[in-house]
Formats: sequence, C-alpha cells, structure tokens
Amino acid sequence: MSEISDGLARADEQHFTRPAPKTAGARMRFLVKQLRSTRATAALLGISQRTVERYVKDQIRSPRPELAGRLEDEVRRRWQPLVRKRARDRAARQTGVVIETRARFGFTAAPGTSDDGRMRRITQHLPPEYAGRLFAAQEQGAPESTLRRIAAEGLQELYFKDHGTRAAGLTVEFSDIDYVLFDF
Repeated sequence: MSEISDGLARADEQHFTRPAPKTAGARMRFLVKQLRSTRATAALLGISQRTVERYVKDQIRSPRPELAGRLEDEVRRRWQPLVRKRARDRAARQTGVVIETRARFGFTAAPGTSDDGRMRRITQHLPPEYAGRLFAAQEQGAPESTLRRIAAEGLQELYFKDHGTRAAGLTVEFSDIDYVLFDF
C-alpha cells in the first residue's frame, strides 16, 4: 500500500484552482488531449481505441467500475501540473509540510528505556528540507519504504528528539499506518 505517496497526491489536490472533469466523456477527452491520441489513451487504460472514441463522442456514458477508477486516477495524476509544481516548490523552499498521522511508532534507544511500539496520533510541521526530500523521492519513483523512512526521520528529529535537545540515540520506526494526511 502507498500511504505516503497517496497522502502527498491528496495534498496536491487541495491546490487545484479548477475542479477536474467529472463525467467519463470529459475525462476521456482530457486524456486524449494530454496524450495526443486515442491509441495512446487506449493503451494507458487497457481498452480498445474504438472504446475510447465512443467515450469521446459520449456514445458510452457509464464505464465499468475498474475502468472508472483507472480513468479517475489518470486524470487526477495529470490535472493542473503547473499548479501542483508551484505548490510543491513553495513547500520545498519556504513553508514545509504538515503531517498528521496515526501509526505505530517503535524505538531503538539506550538499554532500560521503553522501546515497545504503540499507536500514536501525531500532527507535526516538517521544515522545507524534509518536504523537498519527500517530493524529490516521490518524483524519482522511490518505493514507499523510502518515503516512509524520510517521514520517520523528520518526525524523529522534530517530534521525538525535539530538534536534538533530548533522546540523542533514539531511532524511530514508523509502521502500521492507520492514516497519513499532508498539508502544504
């Protein structure tokens, strides 16, 4: 499951200035325009070129549930890329991101301390350097484990170590994510 990547994508959507197309025909026309052909759109969605043409002409209005999901995902992924880039650049350079999560946090620390993992709900502002690392890793196609490690490092340094003023040898494990939300 890709909780961190999906959370970053949902945060992108908060910055859209216009709503994405809602109907199957409008979504299909948008994809055809983006990909510049019905053949490429058909290959992307795993359907025939003729089916794409029928959606474009509104001859078919209700896609199968699995196609509707793929269609919505592909449109969201491509909707307003400049708006998305501008918001991410601002977060990576100036504002940072706020992460809200409920997950299991376990610790590796000095002997005699409690290192049993437990569910915690944490809301923490991560500075621009962590936001930049998260965005760069996601754009390069890094696996979910890498994104989770970057988020865990940020929470470790800012929440658990309080900017390095306590728990010097602490290492945080970020697992069993119930939910994760981002805002930037």
